[in-house]
Amino acid sequence: MATFFTKEHEWVTVTDGIGVVGISDHAAHELGDITFVELPKIGAAVTQFGLLGSIESVKAASDIFAPVSGKVVKVNDALDSAPEVVNESAEGAGWMAEIEIANESELKNLMTQGEYDDYLKTL
Repeated sequence: MATFFTKEHEWVTVTDGIGVVGISDHAAHELGDITFVELPKIGAAVTQFGLLGSIESVKAASDIFAPVSGKVVKVNDALDSAPEVVNESAEGAGWMAEIEIANESELKNLMTQGEYDDYLKTL
């Protein structure tokens, strides 16, 4: 199991060809109090860095991009009634979707935890 990050602050943790996707703790903190999460539809085909959903907070609305290409096989329905879970546990219980990964070689386009931590220092 490994976790990778995008420059737009999404993460994906990969286990056996399935990627669990969400936004980083950094992104959740920057957004402030999250009020709504628009999740993708189960069965939707997504492409790497293409639109996956959106998230709204008291400060801003932001698109969420897919860190990998594939098919959405599960979404975190709990966020419909409790979007604040993303603030409380962005890289845990606040996950947004599971994607059946089409091409694991796309992971090389993402950052490791260490690379992401270094990237955050440049912002």
